[in-house]
Amino acid sequence: IEKLASSPLGPSVYHEATVGAGLPVLSTLNDLVRTGDRIIKIEGIFSGTLSYLFNNFSAPGATQSFSACVAVAKANGYTEPDPRDDLNGMDVARKVTILGRVAGLDIGTDTLPVENIVPESLRAVSTAVEFMDRLPEFDEHFSQLNKEALQAGSVLRYVGFVDGVNGQSSVKLARYPLDHPFASLKGSDNIIAFTTERFPNPLIIQGAGAGAAVTAYGIFSDIIKIAERFGSGLADPKF
Repeated sequence: IEKLASSPLGPSVYHEATVGAGLPVLSTLNDLVRTGDRIIKIEGIFSGTLSYLFNNFSAPGATQSFSACVAVAKANGYTEPDPRDDLNGMDVARKVTILGRVAGLDIGTDTLPVENIVPESLRAVSTAVEFMDRLPEFDEHFSQLNKEALQAGSVLRYVGFVDGVNGQSSVKLARYPLDHPFASLKGSDNIIAFTTERFPNPLIIQGAGAGAAVTAYGIFSDIIKIAERFGSGLADPKF
């Protein structure tokens, strides 16, 4: 630690796993910014939980209710102990904030518009058990949203959006046409699209954005980068 603190290279922050676990999201964004590219927008599905929910709930031919999808996700350990901590959008908002700041934007979770899809009357119920018991009361609401999207040839996806041009970053439930890459996502994968001056056709990163193995990979790769930068010897392949 003393060696790192006194290094003439100065302090560094490596935090790849804070967005997309082991996916090369922040490293890609850093490379774009450092090489002088202009970030037009970053758009993505950043929550494995919400990815799983809407990939299963909002798809042509899907029949499972929204509350049933949430119940399955919770039973499989995909959600937080209280699913409202996923459905309120704050996890996605934190990731959008990180991306925006790396891109040089002044945004934060306190000013970012975030769509909370927890039904308003369930936000203050005292326990997760009560929330899950009452969520089926709102299946018709979510079913109608899904029906309207499908009738328009689209599906519902919960996305984070970093606007590098107009300052209109947001976190929301949005519609995507069936031929869009976000519409064909499977399982609980994350997908992130970078639109820049160099990449007017978005540069897309897709894959597992959560899980012990991929998160450990993201953290360990940062440790190796630190070791390489400060010459500790930890980067030896035999380490």
